[in-house]
Amino acid sequence: MTLGRRYGTETVKIRDIAFDSDLPEKFLELILLELKNARIVESVRGAKGGYRLRRAPEEIKLSEIIRLVDGPLAPFGDADQLRGLIITDPDHRALYSVFLEVRDAAAKILESTTVADIIGDSSKSRKRSGAKKRAKKGPLLSIIHPDTKSK
Repeated sequence: MTLGRRYGTETVKIRDIAFDSDLPEKFLELILLELKNARIVESVRGAKGGYRLRRAPEEIKLSEIIRLVDGPLAPFGDADQLRGLIITDPDHRALYSVFLEVRDAAAKILESTTVADIIGDSSKSRKRSGAKKRAKKGPLLSIIHPDTKSK
């Protein structure tokens, strides 16, 4: 997310990314190496060196990053594996069908969400508007502290 926020302005040193993301540098180095090999980020050497995105944040799908770093998009295996289990394991067909639906739903969300979506102000405003809606729904404080209604 740090590289997305700073896209087009400068390179970012790995220690700054690690600090901003609250990740160990060694762990981050491995992730950045995978992202570099996939041509999502590039590294620049020298005193002003560091890492930067090779493409605009709007062009980088979360599904691309997650598949690269973690493998399949859902903890239930890949879609082909699940389809095979649905066919070959009739006793658990219904369960595998649900897993496939969950995997497909997760994939749809991740394939339609970009780095720009998660760093942009629009996600913050959606969270705020949701919080306002919840606040208008009912007197939550009166449940916790019954005395607050009379005040």
